[in-house]
Amino acid sequence: MTDEEIGRLRDDTRHLFYHGYDNYMVHAFPEDELKPISCQPQIRNRENPADIGLNDVLGNYSVTLIDSLSTLAILASDEDQKHAGYALKEFQSSVKALVGLYGDGSKDESGKSNCGSRACGFDLDSKVQVFETNIRGVGGLLSAHSFAVGHLPIRGYESKPDGYGVIKWKGGFKYDGQLLRLASDLASRLLPAFETATGLPYPRVNLRHGIPFYRDSEAGVCRLDGTSSDPREITETCSAGAGSLILEFATLSRLTGDMQFENLAKRAFWAVWERRSPLGLIGGGIDAESGQWTLPPLAGIGAGIDSFFEYALKSHILLSGLPYPEPYNTTTMLPDAYHDPASFLTTWQHAHTAVKRHIYRPATVSQHPYYAQSDLLTGAPRYTWIDNLSAYYPGLLALAGEVEEAIEAHLTYTALWTRYAALPERWIAGGHTGSAIDPSFKHWAGRPEFIESTWYLYQSTRDPWFLHVGEMTLRDIRRRCWTPCGWAALSDVGTGEQMDRMESFFLGETAKYLYLLFTPEHPLNTMDGAVVFTTEGHPLFIPPHIRDKERARDSGRATRTKAQDEETEIQIPAPIPTCPAPLLPMPLTVSNVANRQDLFHAAALAQLHLVPVNPARSASLTEPGPDGPGISLADVRSPSNYTFYPWTLPHGLIPSKGTSSPMRSSVVSTLTFPNLALGEAGSGGRMAAPGMVAMGALQKVLDGVFVNSLSNIRLNMVQESRRLLPATPAGMTVDSSAAQFGQEFRIHGIANWALGRDEKVMVSREALAKVSPVDPHFTRVKDLEMVDLVLDSWVAAGGAEERDGQYVGVEHVKAEQVVDVMWSEEEDVETELENFLENGTLADGGGLWNNLEALLTSILSPTASFSGTTSSDTADRSTPSRQLTRYTIPAILPTGIGAVPLPASLENSLDPHSAPLGQLPLISIYYLESTLCSYRLPLHIAKTYNILILMRGECSFADKLANIPSFTPGPEALQLVIVISTPESRSDSEKNGDGDALIRPVLDEVQRSPSGLERREGIAMVMVQGDEGTVAVLRGAVKTFGRFEGEDGFVVEETSRRGVLGGKLGSAGSGVKRRFWFESMGVPIGNLIVV
Repeated sequence: MTDEEIGRLRDDTRHLFYHGYDNYMVHAFPEDELKPISCQPQIRNRENPADIGLNDVLGNYSVTLIDSLSTLAILASDEDQKHAGYALKEFQSSVKALVGLYGDGSKDESGKSNCGSRACGFDLDSKVQVFETNIRGVGGLLSAHSFAVGHLPIRGYESKPDGYGVIKWKGGFKYDGQLLRLASDLASRLLPAFETATGLPYPRVNLRHGIPFYRDSEAGVCRLDGTSSDPREITETCSAGAGSLILEFATLSRLTGDMQFENLAKRAFWAVWERRSPLGLIGGGIDAESGQWTLPPLAGIGAGIDSFFEYALKSHILLSGLPYPEPYNTTTMLPDAYHDPASFLTTWQHAHTAVKRHIYRPATVSQHPYYAQSDLLTGAPRYTWIDNLSAYYPGLLALAGEVEEAIEAHLTYTALWTRYAALPERWIAGGHTGSAIDPSFKHWAGRPEFIESTWYLYQSTRDPWFLHVGEMTLRDIRRRCWTPCGWAALSDVGTGEQMDRMESFFLGETAKYLYLLFTPEHPLNTMDGAVVFTTEGHPLFIPPHIRDKERARDSGRATRTKAQDEETEIQIPAPIPTCPAPLLPMPLTVSNVANRQDLFHAAALAQLHLVPVNPARSASLTEPGPDGPGISLADVRSPSNYTFYPWTLPHGLIPSKGTSSPMRSSVVSTLTFPNLALGEAGSGGRMAAPGMVAMGALQKVLDGVFVNSLSNIRLNMVQESRRLLPATPAGMTVDSSAAQFGQEFRIHGIANWALGRDEKVMVSREALAKVSPVDPHFTRVKDLEMVDLVLDSWVAAGGAEERDGQYVGVEHVKAEQVVDVMWSEEEDVETELENFLENGTLADGGGLWNNLEALLTSILSPTASFSGTTSSDTADRSTPSRQLTRYTIPAILPTGIGAVPLPASLENSLDPHSAPLGQLPLISIYYLESTLCSYRLPLHIAKTYNILILMRGECSFADKLANIPSFTPGPEALQLVIVISTPESRSDSEKNGDGDALIRPVLDEVQRSPSGLERREGIAMVMVQGDEGTVAVLRGAVKTFGRFEGEDGFVVEETSRRGVLGGKLGSAGSGVKRRFWFESMGVPIGNLIVV
């Protein structure tokens, strides 16, 4: 696009702003908004206080003027001096008018605000929404103040104050911070809303009276019909409303020194984030009093959620380099990590990762990716609509450096605008089955989000394609929304029917972003500084002199500690990568976006092939004048056709031999099970009715769905890249779709029940009993590499194991069942128990009997979790109590000619998880603190212990087994060797790779006895990871410890005290659980588990 063409678009944008602004000043000022069709002011609906569509926004404080001030200041940097001078004059006269109406924001000695002709500050009897008043009113005043004092640039404007801090303007007005004081006055009137126990502000506040409608709402008189004379006020707010206050409040705090605003806004932000779901998702509605998410619990990126993500990233930008604020009282004290700008960046990264995994719909679902709505708790897809407000997200992605994803997302909104010449408030994506506008949300309110993203992406790429997108929006707005008195919203984007309202953000954001898009060299576009635009489009900036002053004041303050970070579960990420540089222009056609091979995918999603080339866009061609903005042929006709979008795209940017990549479709499969045999578990002893799922067949559990019966069950599966990579240390999941790890099926629906991407389908063994194990569509496959060791282990209460007087944590090892008892330091508990069982006597009276009684109860109810008791005269209370806890540890099987199968007693045994706590099959475990490379194992160990644990290293695995003497196999003899892979025993390649990965051991020769003869029956072996937690669990299950001493290899043994659940009543012990998976036609089913 040539400079001349850009200049014409800039002229049209300037006209667009002034047509709306001038008519507002003539027909509506000093009221809040203009009604552009009736040419009258739009005021609050005082006859109907429940009309929150108007009353939440219109506070009777001239909101359109306040919202327009920063746009006027931006226009004052126009390259044309005449236009720049006019805009600066209007900016200054508007500030003067505002001060005349509401006073200068100062207070008299009694603390009362000085008055203007309309109000004393913002002392107005108006019940308004906290969020809208903050972003429009407080943000607009702060941004205008920053321009007035020179913190934000106005080309050619002299902002140097005199010795009294006064800036003299033409016309005699003296600016001394009136807008900043008014911003403080308005923000102070919002503070009563923060008086909640949750930290989440109430959604509404009265600018004069505070929140009496919350405090006194239960004091009404009850009527016979159950209603109240003072009905309960709605306390539901939203994530965006509660969590999008920091930019304005922090700027106000830093400019005024009153830190209560910043502290309260941060408290509200973290109150939202702390309530995120386990998947890292946040919902739309949340109750300010209870802190509970409201129904339906939906997660997405649009209405109710949008600006929370925006403020997470932008708070990091704005606050970086600033010291932490001091708490203004003890009730709002926050951990230092919650003040750290890096914590906000971490929040954005975690949130975006969760969105990409659970909200993002890939191209295989429909023709082109988009963001929809999912269940807050499970991530299961719920709705497929795209709302207008979510069009901000591509711009936020561009700001975060995720430019490729931003362009991909922006294509969807561009195609939708191309189809409807506006963005409907909500559009339902139907994928391959067709799409439509939601009939209840078919309007366009003049929203700026799509244009905002277009500006961000042009700044990031300098691709002319985005200029033509802006041209399209400008031409469509001028053609469809013009009225003699302003710009009307559209009540129906399909028919073009207008609505008699011009919201303040049309001048405050929509016109502003269009102007910045068509003014590439504007000072704000080239400024090198931490400037952020609020969600209302107001630029904010904390100037260097304040940063330097606060940094000097804070230079002696102690820094945050690692422990403090861990307490708040906020981890500081590695330095963010540099944002990608713009791609070089394409030869001839210049635009990289126009040459994208997925360009037509979004066109197919929006069904642009259904748009007629000319008739639907026809309009009378007129010259500019009182009756219209002037409509030319370029405003109504596409240079090509509407599948090349935006529809303003000229032939010169259309690739002559461009190609479209094939649209990908998911490989899907459905498994339908027949009506299985009588008496199947979950069927209640009866066969399910034909085509019906048996009663109780499905149960919703925390991690997914538990299946008791497969009768008439239908599993819907989709084939995806196998996801093998675990979560990163920062807690972010890594999707391996970019890497080729093979394919697997994921069950995404069961009996019309949609599942999230991380949900599992757990099928009971009984449900599988009647299913053929060799059906190629549903085949059970044994894992030949990995097994699970199930251990009942004694650990100290709180998850620690004693070793050399120190307690080693085992928190990260998976625990299942727990029973808690006290150790006795004075007596050997196992000996006492044996004395009682053999002789019926106890040495220490009734204390041990009390323990025994409690523990017998636990055996009879093995799934119960309780704490035993012991009398103070028989136990040292300083000694930690011991818990018998069931753990599961992954182990890897060896390979090679020396590897042997697990013994039949382990291979064919019942699932050890089904055994009561303390009654696993292998109870005699020997822990050898040696590698077994230099000495032979004493024969009595191989004959009397089921499991031998030893260390990896110093020799081969075959050599270790060769030092075990020959023995007669039997239930009391050795059945399994467990090798611990300690960090120091790993090879260099293992240390350089994934330190947590288990390398499969190799037995490269047949097993032999110490005499060199081949063993008749080999010894089964597994290897486990040697981290502290795993070792602690293994040691807690051991009966005897041993080590070699001296040159002759003398064995020193120590018997472990295993608590009062020892001997004949139960014990620490172990079992082996085989792993299985299911395949369908040779493809694994990744989220199906047999339990």
